[in-house]
Amino acid sequence: MNTLFAFIKKEYMEHLRSGRLLILIALFFLFGIMNPAVAKLTPWLLEVMADSLAESGMIVTDVKVSAMDSWVQFFKNMPMGLIAFVLLEGGILTGECASGTLVLSLTKGLQRYKVIFSKSIVLISLWSVCYWLCFVVTYGYNAYFWDNTIAKNLIFSTFCWWVFGLLVMALIILFSAISKSHTGVLGGTGIVVLGCYLLGLLPKCTQYMPTFLADGNSLIHGVKTPGEYTVTLIVVATAVLVCLLSAVSVFNKRQL
Repeated sequence: MNTLFAFIKKEYMEHLRSGRLLILIALFFLFGIMNPAVAKLTPWLLEVMADSLAESGMIVTDVKVSAMDSWVQFFKNMPMGLIAFVLLEGGILTGECASGTLVLSLTKGLQRYKVIFSKSIVLISLWSVCYWLCFVVTYGYNAYFWDNTIAKNLIFSTFCWWVFGLLVMALIILFSAISKSHTGVLGGTGIVVLGCYLLGLLPKCTQYMPTFLADGNSLIHGVKTPGEYTVTLIVVATAVLVCLLSAVSVFNKRQL
């Protein structure tokens, strides 16, 4: 257990020294500010563009914004935040394998399953901190300018998006155990998520696809209810567990 904690500590120190931790925190903090900022500036932007829009035959009326507009922006920006996270963290395991530093640790007695567990813990904790930081910043600004209670099922909808992110973290770990390159991890993760999205377009498959959890706007507008996501949450929780266990199995047999 001591070696596991030591390896986790090493991971956090590497993130701090490389600057990736600060980049991620700054990025998600910026997204948290952007969500209410875009909503707040929308009426002003439309007013500035009113003359040019009028020439095109479009009449701009008074636009009233609320916390709902900011939360809609939150769910629009989060995919970009997740993509940035994956790009920065996709090499969390393959980088060490390529440089040979991981081989040195393994020859000193570090069990392979501890490598997978430590990388998983670091990824999940970083994703959680960054995601909920963005949520808190957005919530705080929305509470200052408007009223957050206008958004229905707010906590549940953001929780669902966080769970979707956990699956992406598990996919990163799985493809890191399979692939020897950063590109392979990004490609494998992207293909699975894209496949889930395309299958989710089929009505009979929608609730079984992880991408259903990313439909936060339907929840905050009251179009869908939390009960409709029960099956999806069970499927995703099972998929996360399968990905992590598979990663341990594959990495144990992998030639380094």
